[in-house]
Amino acid sequence: MVFSAHGVAQAVRADAEARGLRVFDATCPLVTKVHVEVGKLRREGREIVMIGHRGHPEVEGTMGQAEGGIYLVETVADVAELRVSDPERLAYVTQTTLSVDDCANIIGALRKRFPSIAEPKKADICYATQNRQDAIKQMAPQCDLVLVVGSPSSSNSNRLREVAENLGVEALLIGNAAQLDPALLQGRQRIGVSAGASAPEVLVQELVARLRELGAGEVQILDGLAEHVRFPLPKGLGD
Repeated sequence: MVFSAHGVAQAVRADAEARGLRVFDATCPLVTKVHVEVGKLRREGREIVMIGHRGHPEVEGTMGQAEGGIYLVETVADVAELRVSDPERLAYVTQTTLSVDDCANIIGALRKRFPSIAEPKKADICYATQNRQDAIKQMAPQCDLVLVVGSPSSSNSNRLREVAENLGVEALLIGNAAQLDPALLQGRQRIGVSAGASAPEVLVQELVARLRELGAGEVQILDGLAEHVRFPLPKGLGD
């Protein structure tokens, strides 16, 4: 069995062990950090508010690190409806692939309603998610269409599309170059291209090549933060 990068609940781990399955744990280390944080906070007797999207596998995995005492909020309105046992013993964590701006609004609402709420020592938002959202904010105002390469089920890819749209620029999420409809390019002068954090680079390059085939005269790579983080393969897969 392979645990995906999103991570899994403790019950899933226990079930795999009970079945005697050989497990390859591919949980992203940044997600593992949040899991460890949840366990530590619960041992300290704190209740936890998780900011995330209901039904997302990462959210299900993180909330499954504790047996009760953890609440999910998706919006500022959810914060207003939240009922906890002890407002003085409260902390929050976040899904790693959220929109930084949306997350900031919810954190602000939590701080206003629960002034004593404890924060993560280091922000939970994935550095790759943050970097791509920052890049979209730089790029989108220069474009009249933004194409984001990523899966329709990818939270961080959808957030990139939303960041561009919030800047008033039309944005589309596509899985690969074959899904690009040439009609979308009619009348467009500048096309921006980005990708979800887990989209293979080859898909981005194939999309750029397709845009060239359809008439793109110049391709410019914008300056951005270089990412040098490398994560090892899950134990056992490198054997």
